[in-house]
Amino acid sequence: PIAAQGHAAGASGHAQAVNSLLVHLVGAAVWLGGLITLVFLVKTVDRARLALLVSRYSTLALYSFIGVSVSGVVSAALRVGGFAALFETGYGQIVVLKAVTLVGLGIFGVVWRQWAIGKIPGPKGGRVFAGLVVAELALMGAASGLAAALGRTATPVAIESARATESPTVTPAEWLTGDPLPPELTFMSYITEWKFDLAWALVCFFGMALYLAGVWRLHRRGDKWPVGRTIAWVFGLLLLLYTTNGALNAYEQYLFSVHMLGHMMLAMLIPLVLVLGAPITLALRAVPKRTDGSWGGREWIMWMVQTPYSKVITHPVVAAVIWAGSLWVFYFTPMVRWAASEHLGHQWMIVHFLISGYLFSLSMIGIDPVPYRFPYPLRIATLFATMASHAFFGVTIMTTKGLLAADWYGAMGRTWGATPLEDQNVGGGIAWGIGELPTLALALIVAIQWSRSDEKEQKRKDRFADRSGDAELHAYNEMLAKQAERDQRAAARR
Repeated sequence: PIAAQGHAAGASGHAQAVNSLLVHLVGAAVWLGGLITLVFLVKTVDRARLALLVSRYSTLALYSFIGVSVSGVVSAALRVGGFAALFETGYGQIVVLKAVTLVGLGIFGVVWRQWAIGKIPGPKGGRVFAGLVVAELALMGAASGLAAALGRTATPVAIESARATESPTVTPAEWLTGDPLPPELTFMSYITEWKFDLAWALVCFFGMALYLAGVWRLHRRGDKWPVGRTIAWVFGLLLLLYTTNGALNAYEQYLFSVHMLGHMMLAMLIPLVLVLGAPITLALRAVPKRTDGSWGGREWIMWMVQTPYSKVITHPVVAAVIWAGSLWVFYFTPMVRWAASEHLGHQWMIVHFLISGYLFSLSMIGIDPVPYRFPYPLRIATLFATMASHAFFGVTIMTTKGLLAADWYGAMGRTWGATPLEDQNVGGGIAWGIGELPTLALALIVAIQWSRSDEKEQKRKDRFADRSGDAELHAYNEMLAKQAERDQRAAARR
């Protein structure tokens, strides 16, 4: 990816720099690309349709504006270093100018939503649209020029990597990761140590905001949404926020045990809680169906649920194999070294295990629609099979005499904590012991759902009996009476 190339990828604090640049690039691409698309479409649609398209684009532009703004602040903070440098250095002064242009672009967004969209269908709508587009593109051009100037200006805080300095004081940890070795891990470190990841922080923020907006839309419509589902979704995203930004992210490159704890959170606990939030069901109820032939959020979700690919990856057997098999493939191949040393590998690991865990939990206890689910007895059997595989994996890690990714975890130069091999054994214990708890929770939830399903079925039969006056029972008794009468006649003939 472009964000993983250039100065940011090799700089100290490269994870924050790369993710900030990634968010910045994606946000700018959506923002500018959407605006240019509208320019090309203006001659092919009528004014009413154009106003509708601009309204939809403005929503995407709002998300892009938030991403570009926040990522710009993070990127500037990493390179400027302090408030005084904003006005005392050339780099800082350009940052201030770029911030002013960004505020101007934000004002344009407000004008689009509050005034221009309503004017477009009118007689002067073409001029209104053209004027705002030209002015906004001019400001975007100015912002791009300032960004190019920033790229050619020395930063107040050096962004070169520890390796590039060739300093004799560079520690092994700095040489490998680009960041200094964190302080010794203690219980309080899980509260006080943080390593910010902008991309995942924004994922959690937008995930909460969109979910709560859907709940609010249902509430305004007079529909109810279970509070427990909302709590589950928000709690799951808070766990994801902590796992990707807290102490687990700060120490996972240095301690295999912390890496394994984060892995168990991503693959087991977080997906389980998120699935209970039923986000697909909420979206299908809250997002309106489009009637103009185009595809919106609801249409894409329906396609996603019904596509043949979905039928494969959500099948319980496939989901279980991917979920359990990924552990073995990841840790006993060079992939574990790639995820530890490369930023792209680390992000891939998070995405893969989060999705694989979500699909497995969805196939076992999900409320959202899927093409097929096992009957409850088979779900229990599948869970116990995956628990056995998971336990065997944990024991294998605990008893392995060789060090996994030895040129990484064994070369950190830590002077505190357990030895790398002892720490790896602790990681195996986490996978075996703590990692089994979410699976047991899954089994418990399946058992509860099974019991409730039986209760619902019995209530359905009771309601049918009440409506039919126990016709089914009377028919059964009449059948038994006729059978007894036939038996008596047969005995009399003998």
